Amino acid sequence: MSLLRTRPVATPAMIAVFDDAQTIAHALAFETALADAQAAEGVIDADSARAIAAAVEAIVIDPGALAEDAALAGTLAIPLVKQLRAALTGEAAAALHSGATSQDIADTVLMRQVRAAAALLLADVARVSGALAGLARDHAATPAIGRTLLQDAQPIGFGLRIAQWQAGIAVAAARLSREVATGAALQWGGAAGTRPDQQGKAAAVAARLATALDLADAPPWHARREGLAGIAAALGILIGALAKMARDVALLAQNAVGEAREPAVAGRGGSSAMAHKRNPTGCQVALSAATRAPGLVAGILSALPAEEERGVGGWQAEGPMLTDLFLLASGAAEAMAAVAGGLEVDAAGIARNLAAAGQGDDIGDSVALVAALLAPRED
Repeated sequence: MSLLRTRPVATPAMIAVFDDAQTIAHALAFETALADAQAAEGVIDADSARAIAAAVEAIVIDPGALAEDAALAGTLAIPLVKQLRAALTGEAAAALHSGATSQDIADTVLMRQVRAAAALLLADVARVSGALAGLARDHAATPAIGRTLLQDAQPIGFGLRIAQWQAGIAVAAARLSREVATGAALQWGGAAGTRPDQQGKAAAVAARLATALDLADAPPWHARREGLAGIAAALGILIGALAKMARDVALLAQNAVGEAREPAVAGRGGSSAMAHKRNPTGCQVALSAATRAPGLVAGILSALPAEEERGVGGWQAEGPMLTDLFLLASGAAEAMAAVAGGLEVDAAGIARNLAAAGQGDDIGDSVALVAALLAPRED
């Protein structure tokens, strides 16, 4: 991963969620949890499960070497399991990875990362929503000129514009939370999705495995990718909602408008050639993310028609694209949290533009609409 390209658009915490160390740790956790669940149900013996756990604890994986082997094998699971099995003997070696396949590891690792990533992202989004709610209330009754098709329209409460940003972001965040709650599920099905060789205990093993890995329990979804696609679509919508705010702030910050601007932060928003400039750099991050996100979502949607019990090429492309969506969303949310938390509203500029428009100062039902938009909702 190139930090020079990735860090400007994503948070360090989100980058860490998807780094090599976490990917390997989740893959190893899958093998330990599977063995423990199978031992608890009598599918494998307890000594084998203990040996597998000990091997996982002791093994040292070189990410670079594993990446080379995975490139050759087509999946990281093959070389990873091979290394683990080499550290085991007898029944424990045979029991390792029993009833599982490479895609089980890939999908389950990704879903564990999705859970962690969503928690980080939604925390930053909550910061945006909270700050915007306060601003909307403060300026609910401030008359401002509304604009449609980028032209002066009728007056609105300035806080109504902000409340619309807040509502869009909050609803999008709730959608993502729901999609992750149901879509970030355990994938364990074995070679063809039948959960073979489990002595009739497959459902019980799956339930234990899902609990251990903190994932929703679900039947195998090898070739049924709508849950993952729903998460991707929700991320795209959230990025778009953050970018709606960013677009408006960037417009309001224009020299000829001057109604609001990003907070002044040392070292941020300057120009290498023009010292007088104060660029909307936070908005730039969110708008850049919104430019990239639709293509990533579309790519994931294109993988939905998977071939029979396991597709070729489609699901293998999903992980990198979903990772990029979370990275972009993290940068957009962090940037807009800073903007919302320190947004400078220029009352004099708002009043000047309203007077110049010559449309009066009747803001209609803006105050009540702000209250309605900010009211607790069941999303």
